[in-house]
Amino acid sequence: MHATFLLLLGWIAITHWMQYHALLPPLLGVSFTVALFLSVVLHEYGHVFAARRFGIATKDITLLPIGGMARMERIPEKPNQELWVALAGPAVNVALASVLGVYLLLTGHFEPVRQIGLTHGMFLERVLFANLFLAGFNLIPAFPMDGGRVLRALLAKRMEYRAATRIAASVGQGSAVVLGFIGLFTNPFLVFVALFVWIGAAQEAALVETKSALGSVLAKEAMIPEFRTLSPRDELSKAVTLVLGGWQQDFPVVDQGRVVGMLLRTDMIASLANGDVRANVEKAMRHDFPVASPAESLESVFTRLHETEVATVPIIDNGRLLGLVTFGNLAEHMMVQTALTKATKMMGGSSIKVDLPALTGRAVT
Repeated sequence: MHATFLLLLGWIAITHWMQYHALLPPLLGVSFTVALFLSVVLHEYGHVFAARRFGIATKDITLLPIGGMARMERIPEKPNQELWVALAGPAVNVALASVLGVYLLLTGHFEPVRQIGLTHGMFLERVLFANLFLAGFNLIPAFPMDGGRVLRALLAKRMEYRAATRIAASVGQGSAVVLGFIGLFTNPFLVFVALFVWIGAAQEAALVETKSALGSVLAKEAMIPEFRTLSPRDELSKAVTLVLGGWQQDFPVVDQGRVVGMLLRTDMIASLANGDVRANVEKAMRHDFPVASPAESLESVFTRLHETEVATVPIIDNGRLLGLVTFGNLAEHMMVQTALTKATKMMGGSSIKVDLPALTGRAVT
């Protein structure tokens, strides 16, 4: 639960108190908000269980004032999988609304729709309409909402994945413009949502473009072959000297020719803050860290970097450490490739042959 979610509950309680000057309205307002966000959590669990069916784990679910966000290990790239995962969330809201609707019909507690609002009307009926709104709003064809992923999944059945993402992102940003325009004359909150949608669509498109560009490049072609390592028995002061004296931020920890851990700059700083200047590297290093083989695609390495807290991946072949891949040299590689692509177009399509590993390696080191 994000801290701002608690601020939202406090704001709702205060506004209800200032309007009614009684205890019951704030309690009902907070209760309705909690019920609404419980629906949001169940919505996110719909995504979680659908993704789990396809072997995709979920790291966590975060509650924000604008809704919930399930952080999955990866986004399914098979169109049918993404379609089912995206639809699972709104389907949960429709199911909840259906159950509440049947109950209200059987008990005869339905009130006229015109008597229902955000702050007034029967509690369960308000929750019912809120779930219908959640389902409909999330199906707007705009990233990062479910509708944007549904649109991309449908497009990806007929065209290349990157092209489908580009079209879906453009539609999403167009939807953001419409939402923002409506919000200027109705509800300023819609302007905030529109900004969120615009940024989300741009980020999704950029992520897919990056992964696609790296898909044909092997890790060994972009790795940094010159690097420094540490021993588990080295003091942290040696790592500090290496960080201050060079480009490297994270260090493979090697013992008897085998990589046994990774010392990250963040972990080193945390240990120094605790006064462990003379502590051994072994005390601060991580034993669980991602690795890659030289024959893996850079797309696979990029995905691993994107999904973990580690910004450096060792490239290991038959137990031997060959090099490192970092976010920094991935960015350098992308810039070189972009420049070469532009140069090729300017020269009428004539290919330009450049030793990319050497070029990007020198640029980073």
